[in-house]
Amino acid sequence: MATVETTIRINAPLERVYAIAKDNESFPEFMKDVKSLVIIEREPNRTISDWVGIVPTFGLKVRWRQEDRWDDATHTCDFKQIEGDYDSLDGVWNFTDADGGCQFDSVVNYEYNVPTLGPLVKKVIHSIVVKNMENVLQAIKERAEAPIS
Repeated sequence: MATVETTIRINAPLERVYAIAKDNESFPEFMKDVKSLVIIEREPNRTISDWVGIVPTFGLKVRWRQEDRWDDATHTCDFKQIEGDYDSLDGVWNFTDADGGCQFDSVVNYEYNVPTLGPLVKKVIHSIVVKNMENVLQAIKERAEAPIS
């Protein structure tokens, strides 16, 4: 299983950044790699949603159903794929106060095997996942830092 760790500093209050991240239903509005996201079940700190992601490099769509468990006290989200195109997918998002701003740390563990394709394709897939996670963090940063209208 491969792991992708990304971090970004956001010049916005922790609670604002956390609220934007928790509102994943709005991700398709401001994340170019998220084609659609539909909430299937919603509880106060748990959601199950169907995702369709775009892999622009290959013009492919990746689909999965994901469970998110949010902990408002620690500002974390543990997530895992329930079913979908990945062989496995899970991780954690962690939001911490950083001198009036917010540090957003993401750890994603994934396995995505393409039968009959070798290590080179795994490296390409890994670079795509890294770029995707960098895009997710950057999109949340831009939304959180934008003036409130």
